[in-house]
Amino acid sequence: MNGRVLRIELRRSAAPWAGLVVVAGALGLLALLDDPWWGGTAPGTSQWTPMALLTRTTLYYVLPLVVGVGALHGMRDARSRTTELLTTTPRPAWSRAMLPAGATAIALVSGFGLLTLWGGVQVFMSGTSYTHLGWLPISLVGVLALVAGAWFGMGVARALPSVLTPPLLVVACLAAIILTQQNADGALPSGAAPNRVSLLSPASPQPREMLLTLTGQVHLGQTLWLLGLLATGFALLVAVGRRARLLALTPVLVGAVLALSVLPAEPRQSYVVDQAAAALVCDGPVCVTRVHREALDEMAPRGEEALRVLRQALGDRAPDSVREETALRGSLDTRKPSADTVLVDFDDPLLAGREGKDLTRYLVAQGLAPNCYARSVRESGTVGDVVTQSVAAGWALGDRALVPLEKATEDAYAKEAWKEGEAAWDSLSVAGPAEQRARIAAMRKESLACSFDGMKALKGGASR
Repeated sequence: MNGRVLRIELRRSAAPWAGLVVVAGALGLLALLDDPWWGGTAPGTSQWTPMALLTRTTLYYVLPLVVGVGALHGMRDARSRTTELLTTTPRPAWSRAMLPAGATAIALVSGFGLLTLWGGVQVFMSGTSYTHLGWLPISLVGVLALVAGAWFGMGVARALPSVLTPPLLVVACLAAIILTQQNADGALPSGAAPNRVSLLSPASPQPREMLLTLTGQVHLGQTLWLLGLLATGFALLVAVGRRARLLALTPVLVGAVLALSVLPAEPRQSYVVDQAAAALVCDGPVCVTRVHREALDEMAPRGEEALRVLRQALGDRAPDSVREETALRGSLDTRKPSADTVLVDFDDPLLAGREGKDLTRYLVAQGLAPNCYARSVRESGTVGDVVTQSVAAGWALGDRALVPLEKATEDAYAKEAWKEGEAAWDSLSVAGPAEQRARIAAMRKESLACSFDGMKALKGGASR
Protein backbone atom coordinates (compact mmCIF):
# COMPACT_ATOMS: atom_id res chain seq x y z
CA MET A 1 0.00 0.00 0.00
CA ASN A 2 1.18 3.51 -0.80
CA GLY A 3 1.96 5.30 2.45
CA ARG A 4 0.55 8.64 1.30
CA VAL A 5 -2.72 7.09 0.17
CA LEU A 6 -2.95 5.12 3.43
CA ARG A 7 -2.57 8.32 5.45
CA ILE A 8 -5.35 9.92 3.44
CA GLU A 9 -7.51 6.85 4.07
CA LEU A 10 -6.87 7.10 7.80
CA ARG A 11 -7.79 10.79 7.82
CA ARG A 12 -10.85 10.84 5.58
CA SER A 13 -12.51 7.43 5.79
CA ALA A 14 -14.58 5.70 8.48
CA ALA A 15 -11.52 3.69 9.62
CA PRO A 16 -10.54 6.06 12.48
CA TRP A 17 -14.07 5.82 13.83
CA ALA A 18 -13.54 2.12 14.43
CA GLY A 19 -10.56 2.85 16.68
CA LEU A 20 -12.46 5.62 18.44
CA VAL A 21 -15.36 3.24 19.10
CA VAL A 22 -12.96 0.82 20.78
CA VAL A 23 -11.37 3.39 23.09
CA ALA A 24 -14.42 5.49 23.93
CA GLY A 25 -16.84 2.57 24.01
CA ALA A 26 -14.62 0.42 26.22
CA LEU A 27 -13.75 3.15 28.72
CA GLY A 28 -17.36 4.30 28.84
CA LEU A 29 -18.54 0.76 29.51
CA LEU A 30 -15.95 0.23 32.25
CA ALA A 31 -17.07 3.45 33.89
CA LEU A 32 -20.68 2.25 33.93
CA LEU A 33 -19.98 -1.23 35.26
CA ASP A 34 -20.46 -1.85 38.97
CA ASP A 35 -16.89 -1.21 40.07
CA PRO A 36 -15.16 -4.16 38.35
CA TRP A 37 -12.29 -2.04 37.02
CA TRP A 38 -11.35 -0.25 40.21
CA GLY A 39 -12.27 -2.90 42.78
CA GLY A 40 -14.17 -6.12 43.30
CA THR A 41 -12.89 -9.62 43.61
CA ALA A 42 -10.25 -9.31 40.89
CA PRO A 43 -9.42 -5.61 40.35
CA GLY A 44 -8.56 -5.07 36.70
CA THR A 45 -5.91 -2.48 37.49
CA SER A 46 -3.98 -4.48 40.10
CA GLN A 47 -2.66 -7.44 38.08
CA TRP A 48 -1.87 -8.11 34.42
CA THR A 49 -4.10 -11.10 33.71
CA PRO A 50 -7.31 -9.61 35.18
CA MET A 51 -6.55 -6.42 33.25
CA ALA A 52 -6.32 -8.34 29.96
CA LEU A 53 -9.49 -10.32 30.72
CA LEU A 54 -11.37 -7.17 31.62
CA THR A 55 -10.47 -5.50 28.33
CA ARG A 56 -11.86 -8.62 26.64
CA THR A 57 -15.07 -8.14 28.65
CA THR A 58 -15.70 -4.89 26.79
CA LEU A 59 -16.02 -6.90 23.56
CA TYR A 60 -19.54 -7.89 24.63
CA TYR A 61 -20.70 -4.47 23.42
CA VAL A 62 -17.74 -3.00 21.55
CA LEU A 63 -17.39 -5.84 19.02
CA PRO A 64 -20.93 -5.47 17.57
CA LEU A 65 -20.31 -1.74 17.16
CA VAL A 66 -17.03 -2.41 15.37
CA VAL A 67 -18.79 -4.84 13.03
CA GLY A 68 -21.33 -2.11 12.28
CA VAL A 69 -18.64 0.51 11.60
CA GLY A 70 -16.89 -1.99 9.32
CA ALA A 71 -20.15 -2.54 7.42
CA LEU A 72 -20.59 1.21 6.95
CA HIS A 73 -17.03 1.43 5.64
CA GLY A 74 -17.62 -1.50 3.30
CA MET A 75 -20.59 0.25 1.68
CA ARG A 76 -18.53 3.26 0.65
CA ASP A 77 -18.27 2.28 -3.03
CA ALA A 78 -21.97 1.41 -3.20
CA ARG A 79 -22.97 4.73 -1.60
CA SER A 80 -20.84 6.70 -4.05
CA ARG A 81 -22.02 4.49 -6.96
CA THR A 82 -18.47 3.78 -8.08
CA THR A 83 -18.49 -0.01 -7.72
CA GLU A 84 -18.78 -0.71 -11.44
CA LEU A 85 -16.19 1.94 -12.29
CA LEU A 86 -13.62 0.55 -9.86
CA THR A 87 -14.08 -3.04 -11.06
CA THR A 88 -13.08 -1.98 -14.60
CA THR A 89 -9.70 -0.60 -13.49
CA PRO A 90 -6.61 -2.74 -14.09
CA ARG A 91 -5.70 -2.68 -10.40
CA PRO A 92 -6.31 -6.10 -8.76
CA ALA A 93 -9.34 -6.36 -6.49
CA TRP A 94 -7.26 -7.58 -3.55
CA SER A 95 -4.99 -4.56 -3.88
CA ARG A 96 -7.95 -2.17 -3.83
CA ALA A 97 -9.43 -3.97 -0.81
CA MET A 98 -6.19 -3.84 1.17
CA LEU A 99 -6.36 -0.06 1.50
CA PRO A 100 -9.62 0.25 3.50
CA ALA A 101 -9.04 -3.07 5.24
CA GLY A 102 -5.51 -2.15 6.25
CA ALA A 103 -6.52 1.31 7.46
CA THR A 104 -9.32 -0.20 9.56
CA ALA A 105 -6.96 -2.78 11.05
CA ILE A 106 -4.42 -0.09 11.96
CA ALA A 107 -7.11 1.99 13.66
CA LEU A 108 -8.45 -0.97 15.63
CA VAL A 109 -5.01 -2.15 16.74
CA SER A 110 -4.18 1.39 17.83
CA GLY A 111 -7.47 1.76 19.70
CA PHE A 112 -7.20 -1.52 21.56
CA GLY A 113 -3.50 -0.87 22.13
CA LEU A 114 -4.29 2.45 23.80
CA LEU A 115 -6.90 0.76 25.98
CA THR A 116 -4.40 -1.93 27.00
CA LEU A 117 -1.68 0.65 27.56
CA TRP A 118 -3.95 2.65 29.84
CA GLY A 119 -4.76 -0.50 31.80
CA GLY A 120 -1.07 -1.44 31.95
CA VAL A 121 -0.19 1.96 33.39
CA GLN A 122 -2.79 1.44 36.11
CA VAL A 123 -1.36 -2.00 36.91
CA PHE A 124 2.15 -0.57 37.07
CA MET A 125 1.00 2.23 39.35
CA SER A 126 -0.69 -0.29 41.66
CA GLY A 127 2.79 -1.42 42.73
CA THR A 128 2.47 -5.08 41.86
CA SER A 129 5.73 -7.03 41.99
CA TYR A 130 4.48 -9.86 39.78
CA THR A 131 5.29 -9.09 36.15
CA HIS A 132 4.83 -11.67 33.38
CA LEU A 133 3.84 -12.04 29.71
CA GLY A 134 1.12 -14.65 30.20
CA TRP A 135 -1.53 -11.98 29.64
CA LEU A 136 -0.34 -11.15 26.11
CA PRO A 137 -2.20 -14.01 24.30
CA ILE A 138 -5.44 -12.81 25.91
CA SER A 139 -4.97 -9.31 24.51
CA LEU A 140 -3.72 -10.48 21.11
CA VAL A 141 -6.83 -12.62 20.61
CA GLY A 142 -8.92 -9.58 21.52
CA VAL A 143 -7.19 -7.49 18.83
CA LEU A 144 -7.67 -10.28 16.29
CA ALA A 145 -11.37 -10.46 17.17
CA LEU A 146 -11.84 -6.74 16.48
CA VAL A 147 -10.04 -6.83 13.14
CA ALA A 148 -11.84 -10.00 12.07
CA GLY A 149 -15.21 -8.53 13.05
CA ALA A 150 -14.59 -5.30 11.17
CA TRP A 151 -13.36 -7.09 8.02
CA PHE A 152 -16.33 -9.47 8.14
CA GLY A 153 -18.70 -6.51 8.40
CA MET A 154 -16.95 -4.82 5.46
CA GLY A 155 -17.16 -7.97 3.35
CA VAL A 156 -20.83 -8.64 4.08
CA ALA A 157 -21.74 -5.01 3.32
CA ARG A 158 -19.73 -5.18 0.11
CA ALA A 159 -21.68 -8.29 -0.92
CA LEU A 160 -25.05 -6.99 0.34
CA PRO A 161 -24.98 -3.19 -0.09
CA SER A 162 -28.16 -2.19 1.71
CA VAL A 163 -28.88 0.48 4.32
CA LEU A 164 -30.23 -2.33 6.50
CA THR A 165 -26.98 -4.32 6.41
CA PRO A 166 -25.04 -2.43 9.15
CA PRO A 167 -27.83 -2.39 11.78
CA LEU A 168 -28.76 -6.01 11.05
CA LEU A 169 -25.13 -7.06 11.46
CA VAL A 170 -24.89 -5.20 14.77
CA VAL A 171 -28.03 -6.88 16.09
CA ALA A 172 -26.96 -10.32 14.83
CA CYS A 173 -23.49 -10.01 16.39
CA LEU A 174 -24.91 -8.79 19.69
CA ALA A 175 -27.47 -11.62 19.75
CA ALA A 176 -24.78 -14.21 19.03
CA ILE A 177 -22.59 -12.89 21.86
CA ILE A 178 -25.50 -12.83 24.31
CA LEU A 179 -26.56 -16.38 23.42
CA THR A 180 -23.02 -17.69 23.91
CA GLN A 181 -22.06 -15.53 26.88
CA GLN A 182 -20.57 -17.03 30.00
CA ASN A 183 -21.11 -15.82 33.54
CA ALA A 184 -18.62 -15.85 36.39
CA ASP A 185 -20.93 -16.57 39.33
CA GLY A 186 -19.41 -20.00 39.89
CA ALA A 187 -15.84 -20.99 40.60
CA LEU A 188 -15.31 -21.29 36.82
CA PRO A 189 -17.11 -19.25 34.13
CA SER A 190 -19.87 -21.18 32.37
CA GLY A 191 -22.94 -20.49 30.27
CA ALA A 192 -26.15 -21.97 28.91
CA ALA A 193 -24.59 -22.87 25.55
CA PRO A 194 -22.15 -25.80 25.23
CA ASN A 195 -18.70 -24.78 26.39
CA ARG A 196 -17.10 -25.17 22.95
CA VAL A 197 -19.76 -22.96 21.37
CA SER A 198 -19.50 -20.37 24.15
CA LEU A 199 -15.76 -20.09 23.60
CA LEU A 200 -16.28 -19.09 19.97
CA SER A 201 -17.21 -15.70 21.39
CA PRO A 202 -14.03 -13.70 22.10
CA ALA A 203 -15.81 -11.74 24.85
CA SER A 204 -14.83 -13.06 28.27
CA PRO A 205 -16.80 -12.62 31.51
CA GLN A 206 -15.64 -10.17 34.15
CA PRO A 207 -12.72 -11.71 36.06
CA ARG A 208 -13.80 -12.99 39.49
CA GLU A 209 -10.59 -14.75 40.51
CA MET A 210 -7.23 -13.04 40.29
CA LEU A 211 -5.39 -16.34 39.78
CA LEU A 212 -7.63 -17.56 36.96
CA THR A 213 -6.40 -17.55 33.34
CA LEU A 214 -7.31 -19.09 29.99
CA THR A 215 -5.61 -22.26 28.72
CA GLY A 216 -3.57 -22.59 25.55
CA GLN A 217 -6.35 -24.69 24.00
CA VAL A 218 -8.72 -21.74 24.25
CA HIS A 219 -6.21 -19.35 22.67
CA LEU A 220 -5.54 -21.76 19.80
CA GLY A 221 -9.20 -22.56 19.14
CA GLN A 222 -10.29 -18.92 19.20
CA THR A 223 -7.40 -17.94 16.93
CA LEU A 224 -8.36 -20.57 14.33
CA TRP A 225 -11.98 -19.42 14.37
CA LEU A 226 -11.13 -15.72 14.12
CA LEU A 227 -8.59 -16.29 11.33
CA GLY A 228 -11.32 -18.06 9.37
CA LEU A 229 -13.68 -15.15 9.99
CA LEU A 230 -10.95 -12.71 8.95
CA ALA A 231 -10.23 -14.59 5.72
CA THR A 232 -13.92 -14.79 4.83
CA GLY A 233 -14.37 -11.06 5.39
CA PHE A 234 -11.46 -10.21 3.11
CA ALA A 235 -12.58 -12.76 0.52
CA LEU A 236 -16.04 -11.17 0.43
CA LEU A 237 -14.39 -7.77 -0.06
CA VAL A 238 -12.66 -8.91 -3.26
CA ALA A 239 -15.27 -11.40 -4.51
CA VAL A 240 -17.11 -10.64 -7.74
CA GLY A 241 -20.13 -12.76 -8.55
CA ARG A 242 -22.33 -15.14 -6.58
CA ARG A 243 -20.05 -18.15 -6.94
CA ALA A 244 -17.02 -16.30 -5.62
CA ARG A 245 -19.01 -15.04 -2.65
CA LEU A 246 -20.20 -18.54 -1.82
CA LEU A 247 -16.62 -19.83 -1.99
CA ALA A 248 -15.59 -16.97 0.31
CA LEU A 249 -17.57 -18.64 3.11
CA THR A 250 -15.21 -21.65 3.08
CA PRO A 251 -12.56 -20.17 5.45
CA VAL A 252 -15.05 -19.33 8.22
CA LEU A 253 -16.63 -22.80 8.00
CA VAL A 254 -13.23 -24.51 8.10
CA GLY A 255 -12.14 -22.25 10.97
CA ALA A 256 -15.30 -23.10 12.94
CA VAL A 257 -14.79 -26.84 12.45
CA LEU A 258 -11.12 -26.67 13.46
CA ALA A 259 -11.90 -24.46 16.45
CA LEU A 260 -14.66 -26.74 17.74
CA SER A 261 -12.29 -29.69 17.50
CA VAL A 262 -9.66 -27.86 19.56
CA LEU A 263 -11.70 -25.94 22.13
CA PRO A 264 -12.21 -27.78 25.44
CA ALA A 265 -15.59 -29.26 26.26
CA GLU A 266 -15.56 -28.43 29.99
CA PRO A 267 -15.03 -25.13 31.84
CA ARG A 268 -12.38 -26.74 34.05
CA GLN A 269 -10.32 -27.34 30.88
CA SER A 270 -10.87 -23.76 29.71
CA TYR A 271 -9.85 -21.86 32.85
CA VAL A 272 -7.01 -22.87 35.13
CA VAL A 273 -5.17 -21.41 38.07
CA ASP A 274 -1.96 -19.71 37.02
CA GLN A 275 0.48 -21.89 38.94
CA ALA A 276 3.30 -19.35 38.72
CA ALA A 277 1.07 -16.63 40.15
CA ALA A 278 -0.31 -18.94 42.84
CA ALA A 279 3.10 -20.12 44.04
CA LEU A 280 3.48 -19.41 47.77
CA VAL A 281 6.16 -17.06 49.08
CA CYS A 282 6.76 -17.55 52.80
CA ASP A 283 8.36 -15.72 55.69
CA GLY A 284 8.33 -18.15 58.58
CA PRO A 285 4.79 -19.45 59.19
CA VAL A 286 3.20 -16.73 57.02
CA CYS A 287 2.72 -17.39 53.28
CA VAL A 288 1.16 -15.35 50.48
CA THR A 289 0.95 -15.95 46.74
CA ARG A 290 3.48 -14.53 44.35
CA VAL A 291 1.01 -11.92 43.08
CA HIS A 292 0.81 -10.48 46.61
CA ARG A 293 4.52 -10.72 47.40
CA GLU A 294 4.64 -7.02 48.30
CA ALA A 295 2.13 -7.61 51.12
CA LEU A 296 4.40 -10.12 52.90
CA ASP A 297 6.56 -7.46 54.55
CA GLU A 298 3.56 -6.25 56.55
CA MET A 299 1.75 -9.58 56.78
CA ALA A 300 4.65 -11.60 58.20
CA PRO A 301 5.24 -9.80 61.53
CA ARG A 302 1.51 -9.24 62.06
CA GLY A 303 0.78 -12.86 61.25
CA GLU A 304 3.33 -14.10 63.79
CA GLU A 305 1.90 -11.75 66.40
CA ALA A 306 -1.63 -13.02 65.66
CA LEU A 307 -0.47 -16.63 66.00
CA ARG A 308 0.98 -15.84 69.44
CA VAL A 309 -2.34 -14.32 70.53
CA LEU A 310 -4.20 -17.37 69.21
CA ARG A 311 -1.89 -19.76 71.11
CA GLN A 312 -2.63 -17.89 74.32
CA ALA A 313 -6.37 -18.04 73.63
CA LEU A 314 -6.69 -21.60 72.30
CA GLY A 315 -3.66 -23.44 73.58
CA ASP A 316 -2.79 -26.61 71.65
CA ARG A 317 -5.84 -26.18 69.38
CA ALA A 318 -4.54 -22.90 67.95
CA PRO A 319 -3.57 -22.64 64.24
CA ASP A 320 0.16 -22.64 63.56
CA SER A 321 0.36 -20.83 60.21
CA VAL A 322 -1.13 -18.05 58.10
CA ARG A 323 -1.65 -18.74 54.41
CA GLU A 324 -3.33 -16.97 51.52
CA GLU A 325 -6.23 -18.97 50.15
CA THR A 326 -5.84 -20.11 46.52
CA ALA A 327 -8.81 -22.47 46.10
CA LEU A 328 -11.31 -21.41 43.43
CA ARG A 329 -14.69 -20.47 44.84
CA GLY A 330 -17.78 -18.91 43.31
CA SER A 331 -19.32 -15.80 44.82
CA LEU A 332 -22.06 -17.83 46.53
CA ASP A 333 -20.00 -20.93 47.31
CA THR A 334 -18.91 -21.88 50.80
CA ARG A 335 -15.38 -22.76 51.78
CA LYS A 336 -14.10 -25.27 54.30
CA PRO A 337 -12.32 -23.42 57.11
CA SER A 338 -9.12 -24.87 58.47
CA ALA A 339 -8.50 -25.49 62.16
CA ASP A 340 -4.72 -25.51 61.68
CA THR A 341 -4.29 -22.55 59.34
CA VAL A 342 -5.53 -18.97 59.27
CA LEU A 343 -6.74 -18.56 55.68
CA VAL A 344 -6.38 -15.08 54.23
CA ASP A 345 -8.39 -13.90 51.24
CA PHE A 346 -7.15 -10.62 49.74
CA ASP A 347 -10.52 -10.28 47.98
CA ASP A 348 -12.13 -9.78 51.39
CA PRO A 349 -13.01 -6.06 51.61
CA LEU A 350 -12.63 -6.35 55.39
CA LEU A 351 -8.89 -6.87 54.82
CA ALA A 352 -8.43 -3.96 52.40
CA GLY A 353 -6.18 -1.20 53.72
CA ARG A 354 -5.47 -2.88 57.07
CA GLU A 355 -2.03 -2.59 58.57
CA GLY A 356 -0.39 -2.57 61.96
CA LYS A 357 -2.62 -3.51 64.89
CA ASP A 358 -5.71 -3.46 62.69
CA LEU A 359 -4.20 -6.23 60.57
CA THR A 360 -3.33 -8.24 63.67
CA ARG A 361 -6.92 -7.90 64.89
CA TYR A 362 -8.24 -9.12 61.53
CA LEU A 363 -5.96 -12.18 61.56
CA VAL A 364 -6.91 -13.02 65.14
CA ALA A 365 -10.58 -12.76 64.19
CA GLN A 366 -10.07 -15.08 61.22
CA GLY A 367 -8.23 -17.58 63.40
CA LEU A 368 -10.93 -17.65 66.07
CA ALA A 369 -14.05 -17.45 63.89
CA PRO A 370 -13.23 -18.15 60.24
CA ASN A 371 -15.98 -17.12 57.84
CA CYS A 372 -17.40 -19.59 55.32
CA TYR A 373 -18.77 -17.16 52.74
CA ALA A 374 -17.23 -14.52 50.46
CA ARG A 375 -17.72 -11.16 52.14
CA SER A 376 -17.93 -9.32 48.82
CA VAL A 377 -21.36 -10.86 48.23
CA ARG A 378 -22.80 -9.50 51.48
CA GLU A 379 -25.38 -12.25 51.64
CA SER A 380 -27.46 -12.98 54.74
CA GLY A 381 -25.33 -13.97 57.70
CA THR A 382 -22.16 -12.11 56.75
CA VAL A 383 -22.79 -9.19 59.12
CA GLY A 384 -23.39 -11.69 61.89
CA ASP A 385 -20.01 -13.29 61.12
CA VAL A 386 -18.28 -9.91 61.45
CA VAL A 387 -19.99 -9.25 64.78
CA THR A 388 -18.98 -12.68 66.09
CA GLN A 389 -15.40 -12.12 64.95
CA SER A 390 -15.33 -8.69 66.59
CA VAL A 391 -16.38 -10.11 69.96
CA ALA A 392 -13.92 -13.01 69.76
CA ALA A 393 -10.97 -10.87 68.64
CA GLY A 394 -11.67 -8.26 71.32
CA TRP A 395 -11.68 -10.95 74.00
CA ALA A 396 -8.40 -12.46 72.79
CA LEU A 397 -6.70 -9.05 72.59
CA GLY A 398 -7.89 -8.02 76.04
CA ASP A 399 -10.06 -5.08 75.00
CA ARG A 400 -12.16 -3.35 77.63
CA ALA A 401 -14.98 -2.59 75.19
CA LEU A 402 -16.25 -4.12 71.96
CA VAL A 403 -14.22 -2.87 68.96
CA PRO A 404 -16.07 -3.47 65.66
CA LEU A 405 -14.00 -4.87 62.81
CA GLU A 406 -15.93 -2.61 60.47
CA LYS A 407 -18.23 0.36 60.76
CA ALA A 408 -21.83 -0.68 61.33
CA THR A 409 -24.28 0.17 58.57
CA GLU A 410 -27.67 1.80 59.13
CA ASP A 411 -29.90 -1.04 57.94
CA ALA A 412 -32.14 -2.76 60.48
CA TYR A 413 -30.45 -6.16 60.17
CA ALA A 414 -26.99 -4.75 60.91
CA LYS A 415 -28.26 -2.73 63.87
CA GLU A 416 -29.88 -5.81 65.34
CA ALA A 417 -26.72 -7.88 64.79
CA TRP A 418 -24.50 -5.34 66.56
CA LYS A 419 -27.00 -5.00 69.38
CA GLU A 420 -26.79 -8.76 69.86
CA GLY A 421 -23.00 -8.49 69.72
CA GLU A 422 -22.99 -5.94 72.55
CA ALA A 423 -25.14 -8.29 74.62
CA ALA A 424 -22.76 -11.18 73.93
CA TRP A 425 -19.77 -9.01 74.88
CA ASP A 426 -21.35 -8.02 78.18
CA SER A 427 -22.25 -11.64 78.94
CA LEU A 428 -18.78 -12.88 78.07
CA SER A 429 -17.04 -10.14 80.08
CA VAL A 430 -18.77 -11.02 83.38
CA ALA A 431 -18.15 -14.77 83.02
CA GLY A 432 -15.23 -16.44 84.76
CA PRO A 433 -11.96 -17.18 82.91
CA ALA A 434 -12.75 -20.88 82.50
CA GLU A 435 -16.26 -20.12 81.26
CA GLN A 436 -14.91 -17.56 78.80
CA ARG A 437 -12.48 -20.05 77.30
CA ALA A 438 -15.21 -22.65 77.06
CA ARG A 439 -17.49 -20.24 75.21
CA ILE A 440 -14.72 -19.21 72.81
CA ALA A 441 -13.94 -22.88 72.11
CA ALA A 442 -17.62 -23.59 71.46
CA MET A 443 -17.90 -20.55 69.20
CA ARG A 444 -14.88 -21.67 67.17
CA LYS A 445 -16.31 -25.17 66.83
CA GLU A 446 -19.51 -23.71 65.39
CA SER A 447 -17.54 -21.49 63.00
CA LEU A 448 -15.43 -24.38 61.72
CA ALA A 449 -18.64 -26.30 61.11
CA CYS A 450 -20.04 -23.35 59.10
CA SER A 451 -23.07 -23.08 61.33
CA PHE A 452 -24.63 -19.80 62.42
CA ASP A 453 -24.59 -20.50 66.17
CA GLY A 454 -21.33 -18.74 67.00
CA MET A 455 -23.07 -15.81 68.68
CA LYS A 456 -25.23 -18.19 70.67
CA ALA A 457 -22.09 -19.95 71.88
CA LEU A 458 -20.58 -16.67 73.03
CA LYS A 459 -23.68 -16.08 75.14
CA GLY A 460 -23.25 -19.52 76.68
CA GLY A 461 -26.29 -21.06 74.98
CA ALA A 462 -24.59 -23.68 72.74
CA SER A 463 -23.55 -27.13 73.77
CA ARG A 464 -19.87 -27.51 74.46
